[in-house]
Amino acid sequence: MSVHEEIIIRLDDAARYAHEVPQFDTDNTLNLPDAYEIQRGSIARRLERGERRVGVKMGFTSRAKMVQMGLSDVIWGRLTDAMQLEEGSNVEHSRFVHPRVEPELAFLLKKPLAGNVTGAEALAAVEAIAPALEVIDSRYQNFKFTLPEVIADNASSSGFVVGGWHSPATDFGNLGLVMSLDGRAVQVGSTAALLGDPLRSLVAAARVSAAANEPLEAGWIVLAGGATPAEWIYPGQHISMRMQGLGSVSFQLV
Repeated sequence: MSVHEEIIIRLDDAARYAHEVPQFDTDNTLNLPDAYEIQRGSIARRLERGERRVGVKMGFTSRAKMVQMGLSDVIWGRLTDAMQLEEGSNVEHSRFVHPRVEPELAFLLKKPLAGNVTGAEALAAVEAIAPALEVIDSRYQNFKFTLPEVIADNASSSGFVVGGWHSPATDFGNLGLVMSLDGRAVQVGSTAALLGDPLRSLVAAARVSAAANEPLEAGWIVLAGGATPAEWIYPGQHISMRMQGLGSVSFQLV
């Protein structure tokens, strides 16, 4: 068994059974292409168990975060049907290690989208948009990791909840949003935080997924990235987010 295969199994088991693992790239030798191959291998194990790909999630879609991490591009992860949580439902805390939540804008695609596309071409592929919440949950001890390690860990993606779908004719470039815990506002932001316009995140998703030979498919969901910093969440909390013009989305952590 190769070192990468051992890491794939370790990270897949950590996500599957919700337990921490130590960092593995302690000497900072893992490069980004290899990190994405580890992510691909980890998700492949999920698909072999019967899960189904339903989309992608984008990360580091804040320019400031890119600069902080020394990046010139976004990062991304893969979504499966087992990661999608029912809107308004009770979600077991035991499925996570140390979860956090962030507000997102979700795109639903009506046709494939691949390669270097324009904003107009990306928009033409969108069936609907919706407010969403993503649960991020690094499997590493103490939520500490290097950039390649977080990519290998599926960009910390662990679960997501999507609200009601709306026409993409809505101007979604600068929608105000409020994320609340137990009815108390904890984050206020705008979709403009996503690369200046969430559509740019969709354009980036088309490019990076095609480069990985996994072009975006009709029916897939694309999470455009966190519009505010993430918040820690704990059992017993009700998590909700209201987005201007698109309504709300919520779940209860039990």
